[in-house]
Amino acid sequence: MLDQYPNWASTFAKKYLSRTLNQFIIHGNVHDMVRVKSSPPRFERLKTFLADDFFGSRELVLFYDRATGIYFRDQHSQADFNRALSGKDTIAGTEYSKKLPKDPVGAFSVLEQYIRTRLNDKRSVALIIDHAETIVPMSDAGNAGSEDRNALVYLLKWAHDPLFLAGDFTTVLLTENLSDLNRRLIQHPYTADIQVPLPNEDERYSYLSHHEKADGILSDLSKEVITEMTAGLGLVKINSILSNSDEHNEPITFESLTSIKKQMIEEEAYGLLEFVPATHTLDHVAGHTEVKRHLRLTANALKSGKRDVIPMGYLVCGPVGTGKTFLVTCFAGEVGIPMVKLKNFRSQWQGVTEGNLEKILSLLKAMAPVAVMIDEADAYLGDRQASGDSGVSSRVFSQIATFMSNTAHRGRIVWFLMTARPDLMPVDLKRQGRAEEHIALFHPETEEERIELFDVIKKKTGLVMTEEYLPAAIKQGSIRYSGADMEAALTRAKFHAAAEGKDEVSPDILDEVLHDFLPPTYPEEIELQTLTAVSECTSRRLLPERFRNLSREDVLKRVEKLKRELG
Repeated sequence: MLDQYPNWASTFAKKYLSRTLNQFIIHGNVHDMVRVKSSPPRFERLKTFLADDFFGSRELVLFYDRATGIYFRDQHSQADFNRALSGKDTIAGTEYSKKLPKDPVGAFSVLEQYIRTRLNDKRSVALIIDHAETIVPMSDAGNAGSEDRNALVYLLKWAHDPLFLAGDFTTVLLTENLSDLNRRLIQHPYTADIQVPLPNEDERYSYLSHHEKADGILSDLSKEVITEMTAGLGLVKINSILSNSDEHNEPITFESLTSIKKQMIEEEAYGLLEFVPATHTLDHVAGHTEVKRHLRLTANALKSGKRDVIPMGYLVCGPVGTGKTFLVTCFAGEVGIPMVKLKNFRSQWQGVTEGNLEKILSLLKAMAPVAVMIDEADAYLGDRQASGDSGVSSRVFSQIATFMSNTAHRGRIVWFLMTARPDLMPVDLKRQGRAEEHIALFHPETEEERIELFDVIKKKTGLVMTEEYLPAAIKQGSIRYSGADMEAALTRAKFHAAAEGKDEVSPDILDEVLHDFLPPTYPEEIELQTLTAVSECTSRRLLPERFRNLSREDVLKRVEKLKRELG
């Protein structure tokens, strides 16, 4: 029987059959459908699956949530409950049979008395509590209200009550994010947590194959392609896509599915995760010849399925304006995998930050293969030693570090941590097993790189010359331009040409603008960013010639001196 169930349900059954636990927290993809491997396969909502399949042999199955109160799997369970309540009302003078309490403490009091009676009668009972985070929410003991504390006491008591453990009884709490629940409940030795993942490739393909509307509307794409493209979506979301396409008589195309998936996943992540358009490849990156060669080898390994040779992550560092973000985006376009950017998931409310991050990490796991971009990583990721926020920053750092070092994600989730100040990042994230490869980017060093950057930015800005012309300032390198500086200068040249009523830029205008243009300079800051990038780079071959033979000791001494000068 267990082989018909998904892996999480089999784990759940084995833990219960050990007869040492009777309380379980089911978290993750709890509002989706579950596949039962019957013939043909059945797909049921999780609560229905638990009540009708998993606890199908239980005599009594009860549900509770804050909004609905107590309700039942079937009329038999409801009738039995009503009989028991009527008898109690007669003895105690209460009127629970007329109006059941909906508040957790009142409902739990009624449920406890009923369950004890039925367990003494050797009956089998299951209680499923939905939206458990609204009943025993994450909070410090001193900040919890009396209702939250009392509800927690009921659940903790049931978990190790001798009668409840000896009888055929199970409590199941459903919640999306485990971190939304009270920590005492999660860490209780008599409570186990089971994660429900998003559907895997096999489950998505099975759903598409047995969906009654799928064959008529997937004419533009095969089921195999749809299966691959819907990684990260639940079966309910896939059903919504199919139903919407059928209702409007619009076949699903690559473009429409890409757009819908992007929107759905961003909504699922509460807007805390953003897809980065990968419309360019490494061919669009000017300069950084050795770095591009290195990343192309990674892209080729990913495309050929050699995931075991892929670094867990990259630390991309270098002075401002060297194109770190653009390079990483182009890598995603090169390899053809989605690139996502983590937005600010931190919240002022207790427990929300950890819940947001848990949701994001679960989505990343389901979306794999995926590249994850974190800009300004030194500020974004925090530190294990952070204090002053009740330990939230420390727990967040630990969650991310643990997830990044999970070798099961090698080649499936590729991290790109970008920063101009890698020295400010904690060593825990930069070590081998997390951000394994450290790549340093620098401003154009050679004449060839300067000319390549000029040509790329000229095309990007749409600058049209009256004739083929290469300014002396570019050829000779009399001014060190970053990509951003070059773009600003060429945009200014277009502005001057337009002011004279011209659509094309003459050599005289370009020379005049380049002579006049003074890129903002912060020499000490740029030198510090440059030297910290040199000291972090894990490949001598990726460094410009003038840095390759520098003594690391001398570099670090200069870095420390610059830090003191800059305060």
